[in-house]
Amino acid sequence: MTAHNKNLSRAQILFERHRSRKPFTPFIGTDAIEDVGDAYAIQSALVELESAHLGVATAGYKIGLTSPRMQALLNIDSPIAGVVFSNRIHPSNVEISRRDYVNLGIECEIAVRLGRDLAPQSDPFDFASVARAVDAVCPAFELVDDRSADYSITDIGSLIADNSWNAGVVLGEWQTQWSDLDKLEGVVSRNGEVLDRGHGADVLGHPFIALRWLANHLRTGTRGLKIGDIIATGSIVPTRVPTENETCSFVAAGLGSVTVVITD
Repeated sequence: MTAHNKNLSRAQILFERHRSRKPFTPFIGTDAIEDVGDAYAIQSALVELESAHLGVATAGYKIGLTSPRMQALLNIDSPIAGVVFSNRIHPSNVEISRRDYVNLGIECEIAVRLGRDLAPQSDPFDFASVARAVDAVCPAFELVDDRSADYSITDIGSLIADNSWNAGVVLGEWQTQWSDLDKLEGVVSRNGEVLDRGHGADVLGHPFIALRWLANHLRTGTRGLKIGDIIATGSIVPTRVPTENETCSFVAAGLGSVTVVITD
């Protein structure tokens, strides 16, 4: 079997696992993913299958594992990326049922919306060029579904191939003016009780540095980043897995807040 066909086969396996709501299991043995390039090729094939099945388009991306605390969870030292579908973008105060996921997690992020393309190009993007492409920012939750993965045996290739576990985003109100995002403090609360806090600098030093990483990750492909794309730039605090009904709020100083209501 050619490498291309093998990647398609592994994408089909993931697609069927999602349809049957099976717990996440890494690819092992002869199916083991050899490198990050193959992982993203499998992810691309999976996204095509999901997009055709759902009848929806790509609306943006998620950037994962951008803070030391998040990278420590999977023992890596670089970010990862996944695709966000248009039907998985939700407004603040949306009600999310845990039953719609195998193992729902939520992450607190700064999302950006692009006002211009960051098309594929030969030269790397710099901070200034990606910053100029952003026309709005907002506080956001990324919804993730690790499908009850055993983190002790999960490898980064299998995680990336599984679309980096993205299950959607919940967006606060877009802001077209903002102060230094690296100095921004974010506070997450559950039913009014503060649980954790972090800063924009916890995301690779600045959320736009994460965006630059994504633009450069995509610059040798065919799509790049497009005007209107929404990008979740990475969680400033570790992932939370709600175990009961709750109202979770994330307040980003100077940007406002975003809320998600978790039900059975």
